[in-house]
Amino acid sequence: MKQLKILVVDDMEAHRRRLCRIIRDVPRFTLIGTAQNATEAVSYAKKKQPDIILMDIEMEDASAGIRASAEINQIAPNAKIIILTIHIDNQSIFSAYQTNISDYVVKSAAKEEVIEAIDQAAQNTSSIRPYIANKLKEEFARVKHFEENFTHIFNVIATLTPSEIEILKSLCQGRNRKQIAAERSVELETIKKQISSILKKFHKRNTREVLQFIDEHDVMTMIAKISYD
Repeated sequence: MKQLKILVVDDMEAHRRRLCRIIRDVPRFTLIGTAQNATEAVSYAKKKQPDIILMDIEMEDASAGIRASAEINQIAPNAKIIILTIHIDNQSIFSAYQTNISDYVVKSAAKEEVIEAIDQAAQNTSSIRPYIANKLKEEFARVKHFEENFTHIFNVIATLTPSEIEILKSLCQGRNRKQIAAERSVELETIKKQISSILKKFHKRNTREVLQFIDEHDVMTMIAKISYD
């Protein structure tokens, strides 16, 4: 079986030592070096062309490992990068996978899990771990919900007249019906009818619900962008 050349990247000595011990205990693994920051990691990867890189995320700064992974993907595209980190937040996970990493493992993982991750990465058989899959499901659901909301909001905005948009702006600024009628020099009944039309288009019962919806979905920003475009 081919010897796998492995590079360990972590700014904490205790973590580097643990990973080095794991690698040295497996005959088919060869430790070719360690790095303590992103700069060293990129330099090692360029010079030694490792098969596998065990990469921490937070080193000289919170996303150093992600930046290093992106650079290494360009200069050593055959290297398989396994993120080993304590961070399992959505931003870290999604940012890491955007750099074309092979796997994402928490540092508390057992020795056997780390070895398995290395072997799978080398064979291009890395699977998405359950906690990553759950994060992806949550993100897909969030994106779907956002798209549905966006379509609904866009359709509502498309039906608003210029006059209704100006009334919405005034309502958002805290003005009441009488104040809006006065500033627009129209009858109060005209403003009431226009607000009634706005409520129907938003499918809301009163202006409070409309304003809450506008605030939660940043509707006025969307209106401004559409108007300027």
